[in-house]
Amino acid sequence: MNGVHDMGGMHGFGPVRPERDEPWFHAEWERRAFALALAMGATGSWTLDQSRAARESIPAATYLASSYYEIWLAALEALMRERGLVREDELVDGRVRTPALALARRLEACDVATALALGSPTERPPPGPARFAPGDAVRTRQMHPDGHTRLPRYVRGHRGNVVAVRGAHVYPDANGMGRGEQPTWLYTVRFDGAELWGADTSASSVSVDCWEPYLVPAAERPA
Repeated sequence: MNGVHDMGGMHGFGPVRPERDEPWFHAEWERRAFALALAMGATGSWTLDQSRAARESIPAATYLASSYYEIWLAALEALMRERGLVREDELVDGRVRTPALALARRLEACDVATALALGSPTERPPPGPARFAPGDAVRTRQMHPDGHTRLPRYVRGHRGNVVAVRGAHVYPDANGMGRGEQPTWLYTVRFDGAELWGADTSASSVSVDCWEPYLVPAAERPA
């Protein structure tokens, strides 16, 4: 979707200013929010892509007025409500009113470090031969999906060159909308800065990981 989360190339937000020696968390509640999101994600009630889609679905005004972990917490609440894991009145006053539902998995405290180290691997057996190879000139599709996608707006419809083939991975556009993993080939594509931003840009190039459905040969008119 073309939500406010996709801020690349947008004006009015000022430069990114990294915080020197930034702590992992700025407040104790952020630590707890991260723990809740990790524990609930480990239950298998939704996928990583569905959690990203939930964050992207937060209304624009709320999203822009929220901190990083406020966005995480709002998305977690929405995911739990949708699956009947919590009621609105329980969220309001913090009191449990319904019996807990059975979950597929549970993350034990002793397994947290291992879970964080493993992450969420997305590489899968390829569905067939790769369509592109390093050096190929490609163009991204001009697309405006209603749901989750990992193709940034600022590269859509632009020409680039494949610089690496990363194997077959879970396709986030399908997985984020509950349509299964549908693994497909993933490529790193390099775009010249002038192709994206015009001749007066200071950026020499931008590299973006693009799933195969995002791409067509450069000579072909993108759909």
